Amino acid sequence: MILTVTLNTALDVTYRVPRLLPHASHRVTAVTERPGGKGLNVARVLAALGHKVTATGFAGGPVGSVVRSALAASPGVVDALVPCGGASRRTLAVVDEASGDTTQFNEPGPLITPAEWSRFLAHYEELVSGVRAVALCGSLPPGVPVGAYAVLVRTARAAGVPVLLDTSGEALRRGVAARPEIIKPNAAELAELTGSRDPLPASRDARRRGAHAVVTSLGPAGLLAATAQGTWQAAPPRPLSGNPTGAGDSAVAGLLSALAEGLDWPDRLTRAVALSAATVLAPVAGEFDPGVYEELRQTVRVTNGN
Repeated sequence: MILTVTLNTALDVTYRVPRLLPHASHRVTAVTERPGGKGLNVARVLAALGHKVTATGFAGGPVGSVVRSALAASPGVVDALVPCGGASRRTLAVVDEASGDTTQFNEPGPLITPAEWSRFLAHYEELVSGVRAVALCGSLPPGVPVGAYAVLVRTARAAGVPVLLDTSGEALRRGVAARPEIIKPNAAELAELTGSRDPLPASRDARRRGAHAVVTSLGPAGLLAATAQGTWQAAPPRPLSGNPTGAGDSAVAGLLSALAEGLDWPDRLTRAVALSAATVLAPVAGEFDPGVYEELRQTVRVTNGN
């Protein structure tokens, strides 16, 4: 069993419009809704890969009810979300069909009380004792301590469970110090953490700060991994045109599933890049075609930087 944590769950709403123009009215050609927040996206991909997954975090209000109802229809994902008094957020993505670009609007999320946070910590401690790996993903809702991920990393490490941390800003800075197995920033998040815009020295700096391994998303150029076993870069076989929404979460699912299966770093990166690329090419944001994934997995380029 793999556990994903999404403290700031969401209902992801996607609008498609022929062309997005400022100061204009738009006719929406299609609308899709699905449970969201990075950890729930990761959970769905893990389940599609055949892993048993439990998803936890907070859900509250009418939006939280919709999220939980939709999650119940996700095959292979166990709902272990914790109710809260505030209303879960929505995220709105507007896809410009002419350019393929996506514009995102993210609500802040519910206010979590100290009592709700304490209940979650007790719930998490019970869950983490019976899993093979944990993903801690996304932003913190209002009211959750900024050092929350550091606490969750330490709890998992005390139980002997490896952690992948995918967040940003001060939450990442505090979380790295708790020594997660893997962090997965993008290049901008890594630069914010370390002050360096060169991903390789920045990755080494992040490892000195506590991360056992740093896997950085380089956009179309793939992933860069700095680990105790060496440094690798993995890239898709060709430039890809599509919707990148959810591609990073698919990469996290690839890394986490491969970690749970005990695969080596080149195989972890191959899986992560192939899943990410297949997600970019999918017609529905955040999904992937298993056949396209398998085809891409055979052609991902992995180079050793040692």
